[in-house]
Formats: sequence, structure tokens, C-alpha cells
Amino acid sequence: MKWNLRMVAAQRDLWRPTEVLAAFQQVGFNPSLSKVAALWSGAPVTVRLDDLDKICTALNCTVADLLQAEPLADTQTAPESGQQAVGAETQLPAGPLRPVPRARHGSGSRSLPPS
Repeated sequence: MKWNLRMVAAQRDLWRPTEVLAAFQQVGFNPSLSKVAALWSGAPVTVRLDDLDKICTALNCTVADLLQAEPLADTQTAPESGQQAVGAETQLPAGPLRPVPRARHGSGSRSLPPS
């Protein structure tokens, strides 16, 4: 995904993170200046949906204006390079896939709890 906050802000004549913060505060969204600067400087790893809604309200835009889908990189290159996702296996493990209860030793019936 491509993060277009700077482009959307520029279209609204907002050129600095402090100006964007002021626009956010007008709609009741009060992130720290460092959070706004992080959103300004690059694509965030995560964005809360309610924060995204407030950002769109403050900038009078849609989610589609802020986020633009990009084609994924070629996914076939990772296995060839020897890298593999953690937990990914090429073959199924031998044995049962679920834990199996151990067999009971003794009489076979459970004793009653003390009364």
C-alpha cells in the first residue's frame, strides 16, 4: 500500500506536520506531534481504523485518497533465495497433527473426589 498523507495534505494547502496537527485537532483528533510527524514522514506499519476515520474527516478525503494499492512484489523470489517463513515446512510432519491423550495406567476408572 502506498501512503499518500503528504499529497492529500498538500492538496489542502497543509505543508507541515504542525499544520496537519492543527487540522486534526479541529475535528477532535489529538495525536502527539511525534505521531503526526511519523505519519507525515513515511508509511505507517499500522493505523487504527478510528484514527484513519478521523484523519479522513480532518482532511476532507476518503480512505482511497490516503491509501493506494500497489502490486505485490514477485513472491516466487523468497523460496529460491533460501529464505523461508518461520513455521513453513515443505513436508507434513510425521505422526499425528493433534495431541493424543496418553493411555491410563491402573484400574481404568477414575476415583471419586474426596467428600
